[in-house]
Amino acid sequence: MSQKPQDVEVQTHLFEDDGAIPNNPTLPLLIYPGALSSSGDLTSEMKELFAQNGWGGSWVDGVFPYHHYHSTAHEVLGVAGGGARLTFGGESGITVEVEAGDVVVIPAGVGHRNVGSSGGFRVVGAYPRGQTWDLRTGEPGERPEVLENIRKVPLPDADPVFGKEGPLVEHWLK
Repeated sequence: MSQKPQDVEVQTHLFEDDGAIPNNPTLPLLIYPGALSSSGDLTSEMKELFAQNGWGGSWVDGVFPYHHYHSTAHEVLGVAGGGARLTFGGESGITVEVEAGDVVVIPAGVGHRNVGSSGGFRVVGAYPRGQTWDLRTGEPGERPEVLENIRKVPLPDADPVFGKEGPLVEHWLK
């Protein structure tokens, strides 16, 4: 189902605080293009794989069409169907095309939104064991609390796709 870690050409993006979306000052967004494939039920396989690697609380849905972020949890999104254009990092961030089999690991604080999708777009989302997500949209009054929350979010124990190896271990846990 998954490639070997060395076969995935991970893309990394580190975003600065844009005044509304805090982003994450130390952990880069990780994009694993084509990391997963399946001839069966990719949704179920992603849920199982993420859980095996310590990422739980999984759900299946789309991505909100407005900038939002989580200050209390990191998040993995596995694209289980269709495709979309997702913006990461807030208004001045980047927009990327994702399709079935792609995986994105979003550090706490990094903004994300769906700017257009097609073909039955759906993702499997999950969070490192013990982390509970919140939903933040960049309101001015939330700044002091969310900056402290982001600073306190623990690093995950493993990469959601490759376990004790993989891009997350290389880029976050080094």
